[in-house]
Amino acid sequence: MATGIDYAQFTSAVGLNWYLVDPNLRFLMDLYLPKERRQWAEGYLVRWGELCGGPIAQRAEVIDKNPPRLERYDPWGREICQIVHHPHAIATKKDVWEEGPHRLRAQGEDVPPVLGGAFNYLLSQADTGMVCATGMTGGVADLVERYASPQVKAQFLSHLLSPSFSEAWDGAMFMTEIEGGSDLARTATVARHVEGDLWLLNGSKWFCSNVDAKAIVTLARPEGAPEGLKGLALFLVPAVRRDGSRNGIVIKRVKEKLGTRSVPTAEVDFVEAEAYLLSSPGGGPTEARGLNRMMSMVNASRLGVATMSLGIMRRSFLEAAIYAHHRRAFGRYLFQLPMVRETLMEMAVETEAAAAMIFETYHHVGRRGDEESRRLYRILVPLSKFRAARRGVELAVKGLEIMGGNGYIENFPMARQLRDAQCHTIWEGTENIICLDVVRAMVKEKAHDALLTRLTAALDSATPTILARAKEMAASALGQARQAASFILEADEETRQFHARRLASVLADVTQGCLLLEEAARELSQEGSARKAAVAYLFCQGHLAPRILTGMEIGKEVLALYAPVVQFSPVEPGDLALT
Repeated sequence: MATGIDYAQFTSAVGLNWYLVDPNLRFLMDLYLPKERRQWAEGYLVRWGELCGGPIAQRAEVIDKNPPRLERYDPWGREICQIVHHPHAIATKKDVWEEGPHRLRAQGEDVPPVLGGAFNYLLSQADTGMVCATGMTGGVADLVERYASPQVKAQFLSHLLSPSFSEAWDGAMFMTEIEGGSDLARTATVARHVEGDLWLLNGSKWFCSNVDAKAIVTLARPEGAPEGLKGLALFLVPAVRRDGSRNGIVIKRVKEKLGTRSVPTAEVDFVEAEAYLLSSPGGGPTEARGLNRMMSMVNASRLGVATMSLGIMRRSFLEAAIYAHHRRAFGRYLFQLPMVRETLMEMAVETEAAAAMIFETYHHVGRRGDEESRRLYRILVPLSKFRAARRGVELAVKGLEIMGGNGYIENFPMARQLRDAQCHTIWEGTENIICLDVVRAMVKEKAHDALLTRLTAALDSATPTILARAKEMAASALGQARQAASFILEADEETRQFHARRLASVLADVTQGCLLLEEAARELSQEGSARKAAVAYLFCQGHLAPRILTGMEIGKEVLALYAPVVQFSPVEPGDLALT
């Protein structure tokens, strides 16, 4: 069998084709893409992996040190509220627009959600801020297609779906206000009806990412609408008024952020800003229900944030693995030291576990008419965001520490990965909000029933004998997850909120463990390799097994799994003893 990846042959992650050096991503594409689309997708993924690992990654370091800036006034004192980007940022945006999945859709291709997720995952390894800056357009286009009037569709869609970057209108979503934060019921922006679907908005938004987007969706309360969430309506705000002048979008300041600096996040006032109501067909000028419509884009954005975090996990692992194969200490390379080997194995396992859950989630995107898939998507989105966002921070820390002092300085790439990773625990909902959403999906939609059924099927597929011990651990954890779900459903609201984080953690752990076992069974069946079996075993041992001495019961023989887990070396089932 092949010997796997020799990280010593690389001097840096930048400059590599990130698709070709990621066997797990290729495995997931084999698993989830329809067979008739797999070869078609390969060429695009190879090209995209080269772009992301090459010029886009190289530009990202420059953009981070030269972030977007606000020019509020022109030399004559006239307010222009213009965001100025470094030329590298414009070059990357053009690459993303004209070489990424948008290009395929503009050519009339049906892009499977799993493939779109792979594109974002690779881009996230270079710059998660750029994923935000370029990734919301599809969500805006979908809302326009579903809820805008024919006239507004004609005006916007030709730009939102344009194959040419020079003709492109990118999208954004402005939700948060200074008083409300995550409590959208306190939204204070007011909408006044003018005529037809045209309104004027007045109010302030506090966190507006991709602030210079040409097509913005936002929530506002129509005059006379009731307080609370039910009174909110969804609006589309163009950058330019119908007469061609700049719309009433006043950018007050660009925020100085810890990370994700490539995407400008700002504070905005709407001052008599023209906007179009996005309503159901036949909906009148006072119709609200805006939050229900916005949530489809919010859920897609949350899955996007999970994917951004997964990209940082993978980039942190790759940087750490390469560094450990070059740096010497105590007479040996770092990767030869037991604790470093274990750390790299943990990073590889956590990355593949998060990927298993996230790409399973993409598999259930937009499968209209399939109620089980809809409920699976509903609960897998917050679970993916909850788990990957936190693991992104943790793996960035591990990668930085392997690089020691070099990891802490900005000359090396890990400091930015850590700064960017911290954003994702907050973006599109803090961990607390996300955990409450898991509970909400259970209580209101019984989404956990679909998840537990799916995980049972995954476990049932894990029939090879070599998987028996890991399967036993996962089956026990699945039973505990059922008990935890029953407890939460029977509890009062205060108790549900108190235990929401613990419940989300249990469900995320067992989901990842069961899906890894299913992947291991497939690899054993189709490729004859037990590499995934090792990954599944290590994950279940680390997260699902009863702990006696907090890891002290694990023997050093686990280190023998380094080559298959970290270097992706295939391994014969008979060569492993996973007990």
